[in-house]
Amino acid sequence: MADVQVLGVVTRDGPAPALAYLDEPVAPTPEMLALAAPLPVSNVFRLAARCEESKCTHFDGARCQLAVRIAKLLPEVVDSLPACTIRPQCRWFRQEGRAACLRCPQIVTGTYEADDVLQQVAGAPKRG
Repeated sequence: MADVQVLGVVTRDGPAPALAYLDEPVAPTPEMLALAAPLPVSNVFRLAARCEESKCTHFDGARCQLAVRIAKLLPEVVDSLPACTIRPQCRWFRQEGRAACLRCPQIVTGTYEADDVLQQVAGAPKRG
């Protein structure tokens, strides 16, 4: 992925993982990513990258369907826009606006521990 940066750190203080946003953009270094060990990087850090459009399974040729599902299927988890360093370039924000931002803190990359709704949003196959 191009232009990768660390958006935040995944916290596990509550009933579900949540994102603690960083105050400034940070390009991940191998040393930083190694801090996640022995866990997968996506269990500790949320990474953001430039939208790859047609290279991504969520892109339908015009819109990011992941952003559509986030805005449509997930509940809001914050009352105001999070302090986000990528909002000016964020595909989800440009496409779905405030609705995506109010749901963004609950998005984590790995879906192995996600509930059925998050699995559906991610486009993962149904379990069981």
